[in-house]
Amino acid sequence: MGNGTSIGRVRGLGSAKEGAHHWVVHRLTAIGNLVLALWLLTSFILLPDLGYETVSSWLAQPIPAAAMVLLIVSIFWHARLGLTVLIEDYVHEAGLKFATLAALNLAVIAGGVFGIFCVARLALAPVTGGAA
Repeated sequence: MGNGTSIGRVRGLGSAKEGAHHWVVHRLTAIGNLVLALWLLTSFILLPDLGYETVSSWLAQPIPAAAMVLLIVSIFWHARLGLTVLIEDYVHEAGLKFATLAALNLAVIAGGVFGIFCVARLALAPVTGGAA
């Protein structure tokens, strides 16, 4: 087992033991996204109309609001997992990779917090006669 060649340096090190977990979580979030998106589509179809008052009163109920928050979290988590793999595979410079991953994490957190805030605002606000 030589240390001079590339294969000699990595032989016997084994896997990082992280790839399978990442793959499984990515697939689980995809399944969650599919189930929750179907629920959302079905719910929209069953609503009498898609006006502000109807949707906000529907979203003021606990189950739809909780499911929407789960959908937001799952979508942003799934996007982060997929884009992380893309960045790790195609951005080769260490500093640029770090900056890109940091920007991705900030964008995902900001988008998720904004989505959850919007759902919470609609769910907790009193239903009024017009748009706020």
